[in-house]
Amino acid sequence: MIEIKRLSLVKPTVQTRFHIDFEWWSQNDNDWRVFLRNLLCAEHRQAYANFQEEDYVDWVDVETAEVQRVDGLQHVLITHCAKEPGFITEHTTMVDAIFRWFLANGNDPLTPNELGEKLNRRASLILAVLTGAQVYRGLRPII
Repeated sequence: MIEIKRLSLVKPTVQTRFHIDFEWWSQNDNDWRVFLRNLLCAEHRQAYANFQEEDYVDWVDVETAEVQRVDGLQHVLITHCAKEPGFITEHTTMVDAIFRWFLANGNDPLTPNELGEKLNRRASLILAVLTGAQVYRGLRPII
């Protein structure tokens, strides 16, 4: 007799924490680095014009003093460009606003309730976008 294992799938709620899963994104979107480059501020678009896909930078965690090798493109987006005025506006689409907010906050996980407060959008609508049939921009729940 074959034993069948049943997987328990928990449906995300407005209290479920989400983040950008860069690993998922890099495996499922061949143009993800092109997309990230388009989010750079004018200063860094010029500075990173010849940036290689494999370039990493050393980053020091200010709380733990731990040094890590991180993707340079992601690093400059999170530490500088995402903090520039106009990075998120009231006209930014829902998916882009969520994605950009995670960049701006260093990709710290947030719930749809928290995102709704930050973006002035309904949490239920954010949850619907984040849990639809398609994964947008690697926005996924924390498991």
